[in-house]
Amino acid sequence: MTDIRLVVLDMAGTTVADGGLVERAFAAAAAEMGVEPGSADHTEKLAYVRATMGESKISVFRHLFGQEGLARRANSAFEKAYGELVDGGHVTELPGARAAIEELRADGRTVVLTTGFARVTQDAILDALGWRELVPLTLCPADAAGRGRPYPDMALTAFLRTGAAEDVRQIAVVGDTSYDMLGGVRAGAGVVAGVLTGAHDGAALRAAGATHVLGSVSELPALLRGADTA
Repeated sequence: MTDIRLVVLDMAGTTVADGGLVERAFAAAAAEMGVEPGSADHTEKLAYVRATMGESKISVFRHLFGQEGLARRANSAFEKAYGELVDGGHVTELPGARAAIEELRADGRTVVLTTGFARVTQDAILDALGWRELVPLTLCPADAAGRGRPYPDMALTAFLRTGAAEDVRQIAVVGDTSYDMLGGVRAGAGVVAGVLTGAHDGAALRAAGATHVLGSVSELPALLRGADTA
């Protein structure tokens, strides 16, 4: 297996525990858009949000509300609600996540954190966790031509911006959703690892192309050390 030099890590569900905040923020956005709680429309839209965990949130709202103006209004309401929950102290790191990132960096690997949220929300999470200086680069869809997962753009942007790897096969993409896995496959990553701390189970992760399924991100440093010697 090719030496992994660049690790592209998802945030919510992979390194960050948000305790269902995506659904709570969606409920606030839906109310802003006049979607009646408990209605069939609300149930259908919530099911889509759950099914597309990991995708760029603006893309999700474009699907749900159609018109660009409505999608942007819903997305703004979602980001505002999520930001308020973050400010309220509802976001924490998943056990061992920071230690794993530090371990990866100590092993000489470059780590990039990615998200499907907007930059303002990503920054709020980083500030809440004290992670601003933890990694050299963080990316949201707007940093990669506006396309989030399942497109490979954020992983490839990390590859280009960091210069940490010479070949896309030296990238590891790690996340908790099938969209993370599909994005990693499309990027040509040598390791596409799913973790079981978030939205999707092992069967869904493998079906989307995961090369490995881990209990949590804390297992990643050992996996990649094994890859070094394989």
